[in-house]
Amino acid sequence: MAIIRRHAVDLLPEDELEAKLEQSRQTLTPLVVKLGFDPTRPDLHLGHTVTLRKLRDFQRLGHTVAFVIGDFTALIGDPSGRSATRPPLARDEVETNARTFASQVFRILDESRTVIRYNSEWLGPLVFEDVLRLASRYTVARMLERDDFRQRYASGSAISIHELLYPLAQGYDSVALAADVELGGTDQKFNLLVARDIQREYGVEPQVILTLPLLEGTDGKQKMSKSFHNWIGLTEAPEEMYGKTMSIPDELIAKYWRLALDSTDEQVAAVEAGLRAGENPRDWK
Repeated sequence: MAIIRRHAVDLLPEDELEAKLEQSRQTLTPLVVKLGFDPTRPDLHLGHTVTLRKLRDFQRLGHTVAFVIGDFTALIGDPSGRSATRPPLARDEVETNARTFASQVFRILDESRTVIRYNSEWLGPLVFEDVLRLASRYTVARMLERDDFRQRYASGSAISIHELLYPLAQGYDSVALAADVELGGTDQKFNLLVARDIQREYGVEPQVILTLPLLEGTDGKQKMSKSFHNWIGLTEAPEEMYGKTMSIPDELIAKYWRLALDSTDEQVAAVEAGLRAGENPRDWK
């Protein structure tokens, strides 16, 4: 539990995770630990590795990772944290991006303990009746409790109906995989909690959710994202990665050491102490 809790923001409900771990130990059955990424861009970046590293912790503890490439949900577009509706992506663009995702995750994850799934496998075959049944499992009032939806509704900004379906589709992923645990950034908390409710509605034991901090990009303000042009890609040339790392604001150095490296608490404390003592931030970068 100490390993799992490390760097976590939310672990809900913690007692359910302890029960799942105990049952896993007794039955010698690994937990299914899920993480989903929509391939809206072709490359993974350091921000993605925060959750990937936590997945690797679960793998080292003997559990199985279900890495879900949201080739279907990418066509909807995750509205999390968005002040406007995402433009739709073309299917061929999504498929190209998905192939690069699958090859990049193993820079972090243990391939022998990873199952890669595409959510078009189970979302694609749904007919309209199935979608209506899924939509009937949740209310508009509860959906509008979500911060970004509530703010957009209050300001009169458009919310497309298909955006309300996104959390339900992500929840159905957890039903299809019978996920025991799902990880995400703090901006995914609402979606992950919706998935617990959807699993219950379909007679599946609800997953535990674990959220992790968002890593700000090189601008020091927005979360790392290609959309914000502040990313450090996993497959960029070393010279590019070096240059971008040098541009990170000094106040984020310790956070990068904490979340983007396999650093111990003692190493991070040494970074913080060195910076307080006036050591050159360039050297720590």
